[in-house]
Amino acid sequence: MVKDEIAGRLEIAFSQHGFAQMSVAELKVASGVSLRTLYRYYPSKESMVIGALEHRHQRYLSLLDEEQSSNPMDSVIAIFDGLGQWMENNAPKGCLSMNALAAFPHNEEVNEAVQEHKQQIVQLLARRSASPELAMELFLIHEGASLAWPTMGDQAIVAAKNVVRKILE
Repeated sequence: MVKDEIAGRLEIAFSQHGFAQMSVAELKVASGVSLRTLYRYYPSKESMVIGALEHRHQRYLSLLDEEQSSNPMDSVIAIFDGLGQWMENNAPKGCLSMNALAAFPHNEEVNEAVQEHKQQIVQLLARRSASPELAMELFLIHEGASLAWPTMGDQAIVAAKNVVRKILE
């Protein structure tokens, strides 16, 4: 439980302040534990990033799993509604995974964590759309909407849902 709580606090710190801004000393304060405890669970800043990303990934998937429908169109639109809600409440500076990749472009473990997250989103879109052959197209719309969110806000979600409806009709 302690590890998960630390990961949640690290996620918030990275989301609010970015990766470059946060020193390990600041992450210790943000995590609410001693440096020794922080390092016991996360022995490097990169492992702290991965812990935060994995925690965030689970929270995002849980949000998307809340609203499901037997109708594939409604089920995919619910994913985009969830994305809009997520961006508004949890990602004011954009996709944390992509921000982590930009901050640690040569770190293999960070890259793998981001790849795993993105691949699971593709799989979710394949299942929910009942059209695995369209999963990558839907994923690109999802990613585009999340990247456009910081500048376009809800307009990005509305436009993404309009395109999804056209593709799935």
